Amino acid sequence: MTPTESQAPNPEQPRAVTAVAPILEARHLRKLFPVHGWNPFARQRAVHAVEDTSLALTAGKAVALVGESGSGKTTVARMLARLYAPTSGEILYAGQPVRSGRAALRAYRRNVQMVFQDPFSSLNPTHDVRYHLTRPLRIHGHATSDAEATTQALALLNRVSLTPAEQFLRKFPHQLSGGQRQRVAIARALAAQPRVLLADEPVSMLDVSIRLDILNLLLRLKDEDRLAVLYITHDIASARYFADETLVMYAGQTVEGGPSDAVIEQPKHPYTQLLIDAAPDPDRTGALKPLSARGEIPSLIAPPTGCRFHPRCPHAMPVCRERFPGRTDLGGGRWTNCFLYGEGEPATGGS
Repeated sequence: MTPTESQAPNPEQPRAVTAVAPILEARHLRKLFPVHGWNPFARQRAVHAVEDTSLALTAGKAVALVGESGSGKTTVARMLARLYAPTSGEILYAGQPVRSGRAALRAYRRNVQMVFQDPFSSLNPTHDVRYHLTRPLRIHGHATSDAEATTQALALLNRVSLTPAEQFLRKFPHQLSGGQRQRVAIARALAAQPRVLLADEPVSMLDVSIRLDILNLLLRLKDEDRLAVLYITHDIASARYFADETLVMYAGQTVEGGPSDAVIEQPKHPYTQLLIDAAPDPDRTGALKPLSARGEIPSLIAPPTGCRFHPRCPHAMPVCRERFPGRTDLGGGRWTNCFLYGEGEPATGGS
């Protein structure tokens, strides 16, 4: 029996018995950005960008991280990509802590790639498409000659539906549309042959007419390569379409999570309910209360104590101002950090 055959799942075994180990896992991540003022004797302040955030990414599955602009979603992705070092917390790849040495980080980044939000700034305007695709192939040792690199670059362009591929190799970013640039950026990420893809609002700056095409492309690549995908978005409707699991983030704190359909059909946390109410729905009748009347995301330099949503929450209780609620397991993979559903497990972070 070959090793592959010995590891094949038994079709008679219940699926729930077999736990799938995550490829990439974040445990209790926290990120502070120091604020440097003109007065060296003043009290040092910091932006509390992320507090006690945990998530796990598994092969062939997509997790959506949803929240308003400024909620800390991109900071989480940049920590996972090791573009930012966490202030505290732990990142594990294949069950092992990620090390900070140069060689270790290069090996890590070969397996964990990021697609940035803005396709107009993520590509170098002085280099053509061939350069953008062949450079990671060379850096990560997937091509050893010009001919091999060119062949693989053409294959990557075909995979992201930029055809005929030969016509795109010598084009520069300014000669491409926004959608074409984002496809090149996705192809560049695939050139490293990663196992994890971090997609930071990959369609928010594209024309509405092509957003679905890009999402479907990412879904196809996820299934073909068994990629673990983190999809960051402020659009909770696209999270339901794209992701198997949805995590909701507010002002640096994750407040709810679980299977996407369950989170969006039956939101538990008041902030998730606000996001659902704010999403356009042609089947909903009646005027929506404007978001401005419900307040705005707080300053993360001096965030509210306890649950950061309590100044905007219609159900806020005195305890919400005193401390951040622990995580309450709601069953079926659902959880929330909200005193409406109990005390939960003791929180390890937060303000």
